[in-house]
Amino acid sequence: MLRFGILSTARIGRDLVVPAIQDAENCVVSAVASRDLAKARAMADRFSAPHAFGSYEEMLASDVIDAVYIPLPTSQHVEWSVKAANAGKHVLCEKPIALRASEIDALIAARDRNGVLIAEAFMVTYSPVWRKVRSLIAEGAIGRLRHVQGAFTYYNRDPGNMRNIPALGGGGLPDIGVYPTITTRFVTGKEPVRVQASTDRDPEFGTDIYSSVRADFGDFELSFYISTQLAARQVMVFHGDKGFIEVKSPFNADRYGREEVELTNQNHAQSQLFRFQDARQYKLQAEAFSRAAKGEPEEVVTLENSRLNQKLIDAIYRASDKDGWEKI
Repeated sequence: MLRFGILSTARIGRDLVVPAIQDAENCVVSAVASRDLAKARAMADRFSAPHAFGSYEEMLASDVIDAVYIPLPTSQHVEWSVKAANAGKHVLCEKPIALRASEIDALIAARDRNGVLIAEAFMVTYSPVWRKVRSLIAEGAIGRLRHVQGAFTYYNRDPGNMRNIPALGGGGLPDIGVYPTITTRFVTGKEPVRVQASTDRDPEFGTDIYSSVRADFGDFELSFYISTQLAARQVMVFHGDKGFIEVKSPFNADRYGREEVELTNQNHAQSQLFRFQDARQYKLQAEAFSRAAKGEPEEVVTLENSRLNQKLIDAIYRASDKDGWEKI
């Protein structure tokens, strides 16, 4: 069993990732660290983890864990991923793992120097939903892919939420803009070459709250919008000359609807619905990461992949400040 230490008591870890690790077949939560020992102890007790630490450094220096899961604010991801790697621990870090593509170079160096696994926690890439979409496209189920359309929105104006605090790495593109980009790249195996975009910022928070994006992948286009201040919506559609694929609740099925993929033919006369009951993408992520950390063959999100995804996000920001295309 790969023994995880949880670096902070953040909600995403507490509510989604830690329960998935505990339910996984090949890993377990052995420790929780917080700058408040009482919080660490309470969360450790909740998940029957035997160890609690009152500092991150103390947990990284211990021999009771093999890997860390990092759900800290985005602005701290690179720093603590490097520190964990230098301590000889494997690292599963929440997305986005960095705020600029160039920052990932330090992670690659730390990974290679210490001989550990560092992976960005894009749980969608482990979901059978997205594996099905990838196989349908590869099989030619929709013919030639010409256009991908997506949306991811929610409403959050809480001034205390890290998503609304620039110093903590807040903003819509880092938080949710990464999902239409990673999933499109994942299922097509293609990379964008240029992008157009417009972005609005909140006058009080200073964070990006709305972006409309058009990315040129050469053979097809990706167009999507994201917002942190619109009614909640998620959708992804892959449109070809022989049909189209709609992913009904592509990213957070538990909050946005059923995990379903619908394939519709050219003249809209026939549809196939693929349902995935309780796909458990966070559990699958933990198990895949654990196998890869042990040296077993496994497809995980590499840091090189993360760098390519962040290059697109970086280009979207640049394109938002100009008219016309921006090279990636």
